[in-house]
Amino acid sequence: LVDLVESGGGSAHAGGSLRLSCVAYGYTASKYCMGWFRPFPVKEREGVAEMSRTLATTYTDSVRGRFTISRDNDKSALYLQMDSLKPEDTAMYYCAEDAENRVRLESRWYDYWGQGTQVTVSS
Repeated sequence: LVDLVESGGGSAHAGGSLRLSCVAYGYTASKYCMGWFRPFPVKEREGVAEMSRTLATTYTDSVRGRFTISRDNDKSALYLQMDSLKPEDTAMYYCAEDAENRVRLESRWYDYWGQGTQVTVSS
């Protein structure tokens, strides 16, 4: 049974920072591509950032240069450092795993999902 548990969400002012964490249970996280997603008006969920098993990273344009994805394979953990936050970053953030290592930052290619952690940025 695969379980992804996110934490670290909360409230911040514009320009501030938050760090999200995701711990994977039930499998060896280092073998798979993992990513962060958030709801998007047009798509079901927007890919925010992903990191492949070879540590290659991909970011959506709106967060590139502000957010940093990382992972600690010893802890089966994935992180998202969010700096220079903007009110439009307000969303529920979901951690997800791509069990087939397709490395495509689109929600349809991801197989397992956490419950999400809320991020609220005030102006």
